[in-house]
Amino acid sequence: MNYIFCLRRSGVSALLCFLFCSAIAQQNPNPRIKYNFNPSWKMFVGDDSLASQVAFNDAEWKSVTLPRAFNEDEAFKVSIEKHSTGIIWYRKHFKIDANQKGKKIFLEFEGVRQAGEFFLNGKPIGLSENGAMAFGFDISNEVKFGEENVIAARIDNAWNYHEKATRSGFQWNDKNFNANYGGITKNVYLHIADKLYQTLPLFSNLKSTGVYIYAKNFNIPQKSATVTAEAEIKNEYAETKTFQYSAYVEDAVTGKRITTNFKPITITLQANESQIVKTESFIKDLNFWSWGYGYLYNVYTTVSLNSQVIDVVKTTTGFRKTAFENGALTLNDRVLHLKGYAQRTSNEWPAIGASVPAWLSDYSNQLMVESNANLVRWMHISPWKQDVESCDRVGLIQAMPAGDSEKDVEGRRWEQRKEVMRDAIIYNRNNPSIIFYESGNNQISEQHMKEMKAIRNMYDAHGGRAIGSRNMLASKEAEYGGEMLYINKSASKPMWQMEYSRDEALRKYWDEFSPPYHKEGEGPTHNGQDASVYNRNQDTQAIENITRWFEYWKERPGTGKRVNGGGVNIVFSESNTHHRGAENFRRSGEVDALRIIKDGFYAHQIMWDGWVDVEKPRIHIIGHWNYKEGVTKNISVMSSADKVELFVNGKSLGFGEQSNRFLYTFKNVTWKAGTISAIGYDAKGKKLCETKHETAGEPFAVKLSQINPAKSLFANGSDLALIEVEVVDAKGNRCPTALNEIQFSLTGEAEWRGGMAQGPDNYILSKTLPVECGVNRFLIRSTLTAGNIIINANANGLKEGSISLKSIPFDVKDGLALQLPSYGLMSNLSRGATPSSPAFTVTRKALTIVSATAGANQEKASASYDDNEASDWVNDGKLDTAWIEYEIANTSSINEVTLKLNNFRTRTYPISISIDGKEAFKGNITRNLGYFTASFKAIAGKKIKIALADQVEIQDDNSKEVNGKKLDDGVSRKEADTKGSLAIIEAELYSPVK
Repeated sequence: MNYIFCLRRSGVSALLCFLFCSAIAQQNPNPRIKYNFNPSWKMFVGDDSLASQVAFNDAEWKSVTLPRAFNEDEAFKVSIEKHSTGIIWYRKHFKIDANQKGKKIFLEFEGVRQAGEFFLNGKPIGLSENGAMAFGFDISNEVKFGEENVIAARIDNAWNYHEKATRSGFQWNDKNFNANYGGITKNVYLHIADKLYQTLPLFSNLKSTGVYIYAKNFNIPQKSATVTAEAEIKNEYAETKTFQYSAYVEDAVTGKRITTNFKPITITLQANESQIVKTESFIKDLNFWSWGYGYLYNVYTTVSLNSQVIDVVKTTTGFRKTAFENGALTLNDRVLHLKGYAQRTSNEWPAIGASVPAWLSDYSNQLMVESNANLVRWMHISPWKQDVESCDRVGLIQAMPAGDSEKDVEGRRWEQRKEVMRDAIIYNRNNPSIIFYESGNNQISEQHMKEMKAIRNMYDAHGGRAIGSRNMLASKEAEYGGEMLYINKSASKPMWQMEYSRDEALRKYWDEFSPPYHKEGEGPTHNGQDASVYNRNQDTQAIENITRWFEYWKERPGTGKRVNGGGVNIVFSESNTHHRGAENFRRSGEVDALRIIKDGFYAHQIMWDGWVDVEKPRIHIIGHWNYKEGVTKNISVMSSADKVELFVNGKSLGFGEQSNRFLYTFKNVTWKAGTISAIGYDAKGKKLCETKHETAGEPFAVKLSQINPAKSLFANGSDLALIEVEVVDAKGNRCPTALNEIQFSLTGEAEWRGGMAQGPDNYILSKTLPVECGVNRFLIRSTLTAGNIIINANANGLKEGSISLKSIPFDVKDGLALQLPSYGLMSNLSRGATPSSPAFTVTRKALTIVSATAGANQEKASASYDDNEASDWVNDGKLDTAWIEYEIANTSSINEVTLKLNNFRTRTYPISISIDGKEAFKGNITRNLGYFTASFKAIAGKKIKIALADQVEIQDDNSKEVNGKKLDDGVSRKEADTKGSLAIIEAELYSPVK
């Protein structure tokens, strides 16, 4: 029974709940114990050759609770390349009860940065160097029972760290994207098990693979599947053991045990022998894990000896059906257009870095889901387990990398990448939210892709996950692909875009008419290049989100045989990594570093609210309504409605000019105090959605409120409270243009970690913090003592704000705690189960090309319609040969031709299209990010000729980034910039849907 769930749902306090559960555990002792090993550490920045010894005096070292980066104070204060490096020591004193003598004792580290040497009671126990993945140690023979033990860890986070055995560096230890929060920055656990036990999923050091839970034979309408429970079991007794292995399942949401028929399996293992065993059960009435529906189950796998249960492992997982076909992901039999974010794996916060409590991971990741994202693509290195489990709960699909930079490698560095992928798959293969394994942030060789695929097949053959890499457009091994910053399509495996819309905008900047009056593009150059798109304001960043997504949306499933699989915007939250704008951090986020929403967030929430087609109409007016007299500006409204009407103080200003499907522009609107409102209608005039902004009064008071106030603050030295500060008018409304500087004071059992804002050192750790657009946030961290906390906030001329909190005790005995970091966190089920209805309406019918005749290079003509974006047909550069004619099987009505022309970024093609000799279209295919659709009045025919009508216009000004890197522009080919070349990567022909 899930007592935690039942008690928390009943409103029992967290402390009473924990004490009750502890009592239950004492009455019914689990033969296997997992301890939270985070408390009671000491930390020292510097090196000391004696620090590994038991008798070393660490009394003067700083007391910390893990996870904790030694350089956390620098998070968002300095640029990534300036993060402090060096040697950091951690030490911990702990005891294990004498009655556990003879048991197996394991340590599990979710990860360190970069490399760690570990010692127990003065003796070395192991090394971990990759800085990206989990690892473990068997300390059964070194630990002392009933006596004090001392574990010491020497961590080196040097940027140029080299593997001791080979002197090879690690490709992903990179100053460009991998923020260097150094030390033991992830959770640590201690496990106690019988000598006949199920192993841990920690291949590095332990060479073990643990438990593997998967489902097959799905029947989505009938809500059933066959669940397999597989485990590696090891016998470390001195004699042969014959035992039984079985399993049972608990609904993690309701806490109820569900009906299963797992058959107990009898196994015999010799001394020191291990074996993978499995049992399975057909299960009915399953709730399948889905987008925004983090339905989870606890699978308990058991080992019984002489009718007594001696080992139980609890695996929290979920069940979902996947398919990767027809150019898209299908989840639980429903097509899903992928929409989301390319997020730095650090997922960091100011003055904390990556090492936040689990509830804050849930808060951040669920915000992505609330923006209607269904996918997060973690970048370059594997996400830590806390974020992986968080995405399970909130219902957010993950693309999981292992470790890489931005190119293929050879030798030892390639072997390192394979090892980290192996470890990451084994460690995370039970997490249902992981649906994509990413083998590289850029193309790798077919042989390397084959090797990565073999690792997946060995360790996760049944998990329903695709493995691929960025690019890999023509790969026969990769199971998905897709580039960045332009559009791909496919009729077979999904092609989704792995980064788009890199523009940056500081949350402080509404527009050029609002304090502090930031004109679009104002700011410094970047390496001497124009960086205006990295110095946007909120208005134009939100509009850019619409412009960029529209190119993916118009090629979504339902628009033909070849479709775009989706795309991820870079990034979700501001990042202390790779930046190009005026600040020393990345400002591409739809929320800022404290997860305060920017207007770009609403663009995604509106456009993405559906599996493919929009299913829930929404509307949002970009900006605010607190301008000065005389201000006249264009007002932009984002909506999925068919038309939008704008009102000022109840007076209609008519309907907006629609562009990129989701943007409605109202020109030259004059500000008047009061209310601006917008209503969205369908094509027949039915009201679908509405919204408004009201003019706030003059700043009157400072208001403080806790984000997630229902969450208990534990006095464990690592828990955080997130507090919002607002400047409000006399009615309590936020003043959206306020920039007041607030002074804070804190008394009681908490440590000030603060927030951030534009200014000196980004105000990191400062107790003076300005609001921006009327709001800001800050963090406080609990101490080891439970008690009251009072925070006061003052600003000149404003009424004082105050908030009181109380931290509650956290039980730690001999350095061990039973309460795990994810204690009390519940699944997000807000979107409900996967709908059974179709996800899209077919908008056009694709016609099959059976042959082509070309003006030149006839042998390559088929490359222009082969569903391979790595190939194309091109003529010989002469204008009179710049044509190709396609033939379809039967005479059909044709009204659209979609083309992907080579050099799509840099060339404008004047083309003509004729059908059976009748001109259907003549015009320019302008520069774009991949595909252009020529629409015209339907003509019946069988032969479709596409030709250059005039010379090509060539412009290279948008083919490079501000760092000088050339952007992808189609098929790479050495050829003269001839203006008579027609180069077609893909041609698609469409007839109207009747």
